[in-house]
Amino acid sequence: MATYKILVVDDDIKLGSVLKEYLSKYGHNVDHEFDSTKVMGLPNLESYDLAILDIMMPQLDGYELCKLIRSKSDLPILFLSARGETMDRIVGLEIGADDYLPKPFEPRELLARIESILRRSKKAELPNKTMGIQKFGQLEVNPDKLSAKLDGTNLELTSNEFLALNLLIENQHKILSRDDILTFMQGHDSEVYGRAIDILISRIRQKLHDDPKEPKYIKTVRGQGYRFIGGELA
Repeated sequence: MATYKILVVDDDIKLGSVLKEYLSKYGHNVDHEFDSTKVMGLPNLESYDLAILDIMMPQLDGYELCKLIRSKSDLPILFLSARGETMDRIVGLEIGADDYLPKPFEPRELLARIESILRRSKKAELPNKTMGIQKFGQLEVNPDKLSAKLDGTNLELTSNEFLALNLLIENQHKILSRDDILTFMQGHDSEVYGRAIDILISRIRQKLHDDPKEPKYIKTVRGQGYRFIGGELA
């Protein structure tokens, strides 16, 4: 098992200590910050491989902290919260989290989700062969560097967003169903995360300035899934 550096942000000091002790048993280096307002000022924030955030924290809640992190970094984020309703999960994913696990939780499930996120993250190796820089109209994608540009400007894509976009590109002109994408992304509950695929695609489209009614890059095939159309109008 690989060793990762993990930041836990939770105002529950006892839970933070438990998480640190448990994850450390599996070789991970864990820091616990109970004051969410201090996170953005951490000088070593970019050194972490993953952040685990609570939602209901005083002064700065997990949603707002996630937005702040996501505005400056593609650091993988997992929400760990007592707010376990479907809408809470959807909101968390919409604002850029990579996964969402409600409390109470099984420690082994948390560990499995962490491993799943980090396998997919840009700090882990891509499971697919690299294809070199590819250009589709104004879009330029570099799988080797896990980066993309639109009209020469770097796109701030999360690891999940890049992997989903790259999957569509590798299978361009083929229709990929939600199940196809879910299987590739691994480790999610289809009852909740089938909807999350739509959210993920929506976020990618927003960053590509891609109008779903007149798509240049990602076309919705009603009742079937999504298809990458290579930068040309459908």
